[in-house]
Amino acid sequence: MAHNSIPACEKTESQLEPTKAEMSAVEAIISRFAGKPGALIPVLEEIQEAIGYIPKAAQKMVASGLRLPAGDVYGVVTFYSFFSRVPKGKHTARCCLGTACYVRGSKKNMEKLVEILKINPGSTTPDRRFSLEIVRCLGACGLAPIIMVDDDTHRQVKPPRIPEILAGYDK
Repeated sequence: MAHNSIPACEKTESQLEPTKAEMSAVEAIISRFAGKPGALIPVLEEIQEAIGYIPKAAQKMVASGLRLPAGDVYGVVTFYSFFSRVPKGKHTARCCLGTACYVRGSKKNMEKLVEILKINPGSTTPDRRFSLEIVRCLGACGLAPIIMVDDDTHRQVKPPRIPEILAGYDK
């Protein structure tokens, strides 16, 4: 691994396939809004709530069902940070890379998280157990370096402790 890079480990967005049940839920949502003006954001919000993300296949269905250009749907999904194009995990691991955490070794923590979870930041493990995110500051610089899993703050984390931290979250 190069000194300043994190390896590409996860599937790309285009390789993520929604389940038949997820696509059925998307169809039902679209059918309730078909023909109604201004339906795009409410439809996307409901899809996000129902299946946890808005995959490319769902975006195409929304465009077709609401008679909108696919580019408009994609533009809204990518513009608003609330919408996710990849499924979210049961647990979210956040590694702080703010200044205090960074100078105290958080980059090595992120590298260890990537190694263990086999995903890059912004991605979710194939079993949907964990999503991995980078944060720039958690406001607890005196506890640096910090990793948060869900609402739990793990302070002064060193890479060897990370497997133990992650193991504490059910499978």
